[in-house]
Amino acid sequence: MNGGNMRVVVVGAGLAGLTAAVDLVAAGAEVTVLEARDRVGGRIHGIPVSVSVVADGGAAYLGVRHTELLAQVQEYGLDLASTAMTGDSTFLVADQRKTTASRVPPLDAVALGDLFDRLEDLAASIRPDAPWQSPQAERLDRLSAARWLADEVGHQDARTFFPLFLSEMMAADPAAISVLHMAFYLRSGGGVRYLNAFEGGAQQWRIDGGAHLLCLALADRLGERVRLGRPVAAIDQDDNGVVVHCVPDAEGAPSEYRADRVVVAVPPLLAQQIEFRPALRTPRATTATGRGCAVKVHLGYPAPVWRESGLSGWSLSTDGPLLSTVDDSPPDESAGVLTGFVTGAAAATFSELSTAEQMDAALAHTRRLFPQLPPPTQCTVTDWLAEKYSRGCYAALFGPGDWLRLGPTLTEPHGRVHWAGTETSLEFFGLMEGAIRSGRRVATELIHGVEPAAVSRKVLSR
Repeated sequence: MNGGNMRVVVVGAGLAGLTAAVDLVAAGAEVTVLEARDRVGGRIHGIPVSVSVVADGGAAYLGVRHTELLAQVQEYGLDLASTAMTGDSTFLVADQRKTTASRVPPLDAVALGDLFDRLEDLAASIRPDAPWQSPQAERLDRLSAARWLADEVGHQDARTFFPLFLSEMMAADPAAISVLHMAFYLRSGGGVRYLNAFEGGAQQWRIDGGAHLLCLALADRLGERVRLGRPVAAIDQDDNGVVVHCVPDAEGAPSEYRADRVVVAVPPLLAQQIEFRPALRTPRATTATGRGCAVKVHLGYPAPVWRESGLSGWSLSTDGPLLSTVDDSPPDESAGVLTGFVTGAAAATFSELSTAEQMDAALAHTRRLFPQLPPPTQCTVTDWLAEKYSRGCYAALFGPGDWLRLGPTLTEPHGRVHWAGTETSLEFFGLMEGAIRSGRRVATELIHGVEPAAVSRKVLSR
């Protein structure tokens, strides 16, 4: 089978699903994209912070190694905005505020350097093409990152910094992920120092106007092939094809879509909720698989007023809720946008608060960080843990045992069902670049005729 005579249903209109759909349409396939939400983009979401300025409520940053993402940005005529910052950093360590020209927190530099070296060595030991086959993979997959810290790192400053680092990089609580997942994530993304860097690193740019503009451009190319408000409940398949069953809606939209193949491009915890007939031989998620623990707070100002005080807007706090902040103002300074990150263990606690309590807590923290600032003109909270059709952000967190159980079948088709999404990418796992690469991979599988051999005829006939 080739693209020219194939019907494909894509489940999920995030960056991976949209990329796969565009590539399949270009190859001549008949494509329908089913999206549960009333918008495209998935974990990419634009949040208005003023009449003319939209901030990134989800995925935002990219760097020079993100070649597929940069190619799409260029193809659709979008611009990049530099994340370069001038001015002092602000630190709130043990409730003591300090400003400095350095981005290195006021903790023991030797201890932090040793921690980074240990993490780099650990990441270098992981097989990027098959992390579950890495040396000591079984031991590393059983061990939580919190246990590794307790066993391997003695200096208190390094122990203080470690959960902040994992929160910022992975939106993870160290107790919830395996060491294998931590090390693979760092290896996949380009290493500790690349992932952590703005200039020359993975956070060098934003898409000017918001990353959601790319998803809108992809969806515009697909036109009426994208169907919003279509949550998928079940997928049936047999020798003749596939039937995708959506949750019926009050407007009487079609609830069944027939195809030759299906691409499931949603996070693992959502894929696990779909009923597959015949059933999956290996789950997409387990009880150990966690949600990426991220909440974004956007504070809007008439201008980036912190710059008047010689501050960059970048901060790091050892206690929440805002573990870090960054200046996400537009290049023309038509508004000031301060983005706060509530991540890791702090996000789970924060998510349990009411919206009003979340805003009060965020504003109180901002006053401690930047007492010289006026009150913001707007405060918005994007709580990804509460998002029904995301189940967390930046990406799913693989807990102890997950990589050995889930890794070998991450991309293996289930008969006529194929898999996409950043969690299926062994390159730049968890990032927008990983999502695009997964969409390209799955489209290539279908265009070049991967046969549905993963589910035997015996199983299909049950």
